[in-house]
Amino acid sequence: MRDIPIDEVDHLDRAVVAIRTDYPPGHRILPHRHRRAQFLYSATGSMRVETADGTWTIPTRRAVLVPPETVHQVFTTTVSTRSLYIEPKAVPWFPRRCQVVEVSALLRELLNEAVGVPDLYTPRGRDAAVIGLTLHEIRRAAPIRLDLPLPKHDRLRTLCESFLDDPDIHDPVAGWAARLHVSERTLNRLFATETGLSFARWRQRACVLHSLSLLSEGRPIAGIAASLGYESPAAFSTMFTRLLGTSPKDYRAAVSK
Repeated sequence: MRDIPIDEVDHLDRAVVAIRTDYPPGHRILPHRHRRAQFLYSATGSMRVETADGTWTIPTRRAVLVPPETVHQVFTTTVSTRSLYIEPKAVPWFPRRCQVVEVSALLRELLNEAVGVPDLYTPRGRDAAVIGLTLHEIRRAAPIRLDLPLPKHDRLRTLCESFLDDPDIHDPVAGWAARLHVSERTLNRLFATETGLSFARWRQRACVLHSLSLLSEGRPIAGIAASLGYESPAAFSTMFTRLLGTSPKDYRAAVSK
């Protein structure tokens, strides 16, 4: 199925409803929840999924598992998605919080097939086999740490969300503290309590995760580094490699395969 809201087909008596949806650049899907579990794959472009406790970056050809009844919102670039909405009893192994996963070449092909099966596919036969094998491959998908914790503290969360829209590796802690009317020491303590990370580590991770969508778009590494405030491409590459275990160049090559 294509470009159909899940609410219109959620009632279907099938374990999986597969939908292809294309979104314009800079689109935001407001906070919502699904009764079913969701497997959300970015065939082109990239997305960011945000819940009460964190944000997950989904680059091109990666996917995120969204547990049933999880309130979330989605921010997209120009993106084409493949979504599987799955009855919870069919995936008892689903994670309890969002999780970004790798998507194998086989799973990519299965997803393209899945969105083409009839909405009331025959419970036995090729279409059901495609759906069944797709679920098996999703269960085997390797998780990737592309999440960033977000605070529950309202005013601090507002600052964090604003930073995510325009990250700068040198955004000073003093400015954040001033906007919250607290000392720098108090701000760092608040960050550690609310996110489990220091301000500096949170800022570093936010910048690197933001760069993933830019890399997926094919932007030059030097330009990405400059846009994030790094003094040089080498400084950006060092931080990227330290946090994700691969260089920006190697990451882009892997995404484009």
